[in-house]
Parts: sequence; structure tokens; C-alpha cells
Amino acid sequence: MITLAVDCMGGDHGPRVTLAACRQFLNTHPEAHLLLVGKAEELADFKHDRATVVPATEVVGMDDPVEVALRKKKDSSMRVAISQVKDGAAQAAVSAGNTGALMAISRYLLKTLEGIDRPAIAFGLPNAKGSDTTMLDLGANVDCTAEHLLQFAVMGSALVSALKNTDAPSVGLLNIGEELIKGSEVIKRAGELLRAAGDAGNLNFYGNVEGNDTFKGVVDIVVCDGFVGNVALKTTEGVASMISGILKEEFKRNIFTKMAVIIAYPVLTALMKRVDHRRYNGAALLGLRGLVFKSHGSADAMAFEHALNRAYDAARNNLLERVRARIAAAAPLLLAAQAEQGTSAP
Repeated sequence: MITLAVDCMGGDHGPRVTLAACRQFLNTHPEAHLLLVGKAEELADFKHDRATVVPATEVVGMDDPVEVALRKKKDSSMRVAISQVKDGAAQAAVSAGNTGALMAISRYLLKTLEGIDRPAIAFGLPNAKGSDTTMLDLGANVDCTAEHLLQFAVMGSALVSALKNTDAPSVGLLNIGEELIKGSEVIKRAGELLRAAGDAGNLNFYGNVEGNDTFKGVVDIVVCDGFVGNVALKTTEGVASMISGILKEEFKRNIFTKMAVIIAYPVLTALMKRVDHRRYNGAALLGLRGLVFKSHGSADAMAFEHALNRAYDAARNNLLERVRARIAAAAPLLLAAQAEQGTSAP
């Protein structure tokens, strides 16, 4: 039985969306149990033999400063949900709440794994091969060192290995060109570290990749800093919305375009399903001593259910243990990189 702790109050819509998603999730996962965390009076009507309400009296707002969420709202649904993971009552926590607060509280309560300086947000973006390309970091760390990018690569490899049963997923370093001489000094140094990890057998490093390679599916994992990753994520969502809008407008244009849309409906439906960002909802916070998944704040019930699915799959496939094992195997390289970074610091 896999148990997930759900922050039912988080996100733009709160229990109206999270509870609907939880019910559908339980109906399709007979070996799952949910801890529904939130204000008891708002969760009282939810009845299921594999769901338990865990009361919390406060809610972290989407615009709450991190300091308020971390230090003042100590009985928030977000914090109580993560505490379930810390205490061993749940294998993973899921929240659609404030990203900054979720990262801060998770890091404070769960701590980072040995050898990891900063947790990272990892997410799968749809690609042309009918699968998805995992990208990290997607916003947790705006400024990164080369050593951080190496850590992200190790953690991303563990994530994809666990969720896709792939022993050696390929890793690409996002750059402005494939050539080794291109990129900032941080990117060039990260490339050196990743190649060394590849030579040591700790990573399947492909080399530098460009932005369009992400959507071609050239590699399984793309590593970048949080600023670039977050821009890429939001751009992907915008493109998907644009495609949907264009198709709707074309259908309204005249009888000929309506007929064309109707004839091509099966193909268009498949396309829209492939680019529907709701199907890719659920980003993992990697590098912590526990599993935490972040849903879009604006997620509807379908999208939030996908976040629950990802958390369930990660727990069922022992993601945390695989991350630990990958980090342990790469420990000599990580420690050497950290030591070199320390000696070169001003």
C-alpha cells in the first residue's frame, strides 16, 4: 500500500479541485491510500475507505512570502503534509501551493541528501518521439554553479531510471550550441564535470544540446539552471495554449475550414492530447530526504490527478532509494567537484 499526503488546500482552487482529483485517483489505484491534509470542515464530506483526513488549521497563500510560510504558519496544510513524509506516515507529499514556500518548507523539514547542495525541480516536457524529456532545474535555483549542474544530472538520471525503468538514461547539457567551446564559463566547466562523470560510468552523458533538441527527444534528460528551465517550461505551456486557440479560431472561420477540421479531427485530437500540459503535471523536488511533488497552482482535477500519479509511481518504484544509490556511486566525483569549488572560491 502506497500512502500519499495531499495538501488539499494548496493551489488556486483548493479542495474543489484536489478532492475531485483524489477521488478519481483512488478509483484507479486500489493499492493507494491518501492522507487528506487541510481544514477539517472543508474536507468532512469526503468519504472513502482508503482516505484519512489529517487536520491543519492554516493555509499557505499563493502570494505568501517564504518567511511567513516557514516561520509563522506552522500548522499549514502544506507543512503538515510534508511532515507526514518526515514522520514516515506517507511515502510522498503532493501540493499545488506556493512553489517557493513548498521548496523552503521541504528543505527545512526533510533536509537535503548527503552530497547535494540544493534541491532541484524536475519535470517532463513532451517531445516528438511520443514520450517526454525530463528537464531540471525548473525554477528552484536561478543561479547555479557547474557543480550544482552535475548534481542535477545525477538526480535527474535517478528519476528517469526509476520512472521509466531505464538503466542509463542519456543526459544533455543545455547550451547555445553543441561545440565544447560555446557557452559561459559555468557551462563549459559543467561540461567538463559531466564528461568526467560519463567517463567514470556514473552518467550516460550525451554532450551539449540546444533548446530545440529538448522537444526532438534527442536525450532523456536536459540539465540547466532554474532561470532557463522555468522560461522553457512556461514557453511550452504557452505554445500548447496557442495551438489550441488557433484550432478553435480556424473552426469558426468558415464552412470549408470547419469541414477540414472535422476531417482531420482524429489527428488534431491526438495532437492536442500530446501537447496538453495537464498530462505532464507533477514536478519532483529532487535532492531531499523524502519525496515531494509540485503541481501547477492553476491545475484542474485532471492535471492534479496526474501529479498524484507521478508521486505514486515514484514511491512505488523506490525513487528515493535510487537517488541515494546514484549519489553514492557518484560521491567521489561530487566531493572532488565540491572541493575544487571551495579552493577556487575567492
